[in-house]
Amino acid sequence: MPAERVLDEMRALGLEATELGPPGFLPAGGDALRARLEASGLRLVAGFLALDPRRPSGRALPGVLERTVLSLAAAGAEVLVLAAAGGGEGYDRRQRLEPPDWPGLSRWLKAARELAEAHGLGLAVHPHIGTLVEDGDDVGRLLELTDVDLCLDTGHLAVAGVEPLEVAHAAAGRIRHVHLKDVDGELAQEVRSGRISYAAAVARGLYRPLGQGSVDVAELVRHLEAGAFQGWYVLEQDVMLSAEPGPGEGPVRAARDSLRWLQRLLDRPPAAP
Repeated sequence: MPAERVLDEMRALGLEATELGPPGFLPAGGDALRARLEASGLRLVAGFLALDPRRPSGRALPGVLERTVLSLAAAGAEVLVLAAAGGGEGYDRRQRLEPPDWPGLSRWLKAARELAEAHGLGLAVHPHIGTLVEDGDDVGRLLELTDVDLCLDTGHLAVAGVEPLEVAHAAAGRIRHVHLKDVDGELAQEVRSGRISYAAAVARGLYRPLGQGSVDVAELVRHLEAGAFQGWYVLEQDVMLSAEPGPGEGPVRAARDSLRWLQRLLDRPPAAP
């Protein structure tokens, strides 16, 4: 779908902010990015990047990380959301760090956080399907060996077989950013068992509007609100489209349902019709 349509639909729903989206979705330069979003009446809050921390290079941090940080900062974002990619294409294959590799990941994340903070950004590490930090054991080790903050993604955690609320308790005080998704529990189980790939599950509707799946998103949000969570709740509706949907169809319908559900939960004014 063209970026212009997506941004217009977001504003029509009453949304006021967005993340960066996939590479190439929005302009790369900070000034151009800010101008594009301002033209749509939106502000930028964060950007997601998946990089392999084990990939050798002649620099302490890859150039794409530095460029992304500069662009996000120039556009007024608040958070760099970083996933530890495993080096493969896509997210279909389970990745694992060997025990000797964890200290290296810790050092890499510390350097990335220092870079982000030098430009006024926070860093939130995203446990993500098909990356080096995916399941409950990975998250536990990350919390034990580092002091980085997390991007808590209810969907990716649930697909990995992790209860998001348990992560919220374990990472108390370290939840910087939240991605809200709901999940078709049966499809998630098929992904975990290896019967279907992650990409195939997404194509079959793995991610559901909030309140229509197996994740207790309501209890998680209540927990975060009770703890005076100060970050952003980002509604994500990951889909795989074979063609551009007609007007009013496609991801916007699920996004509208999710937004209304969340506003009812938080007792806030309803979304636009």
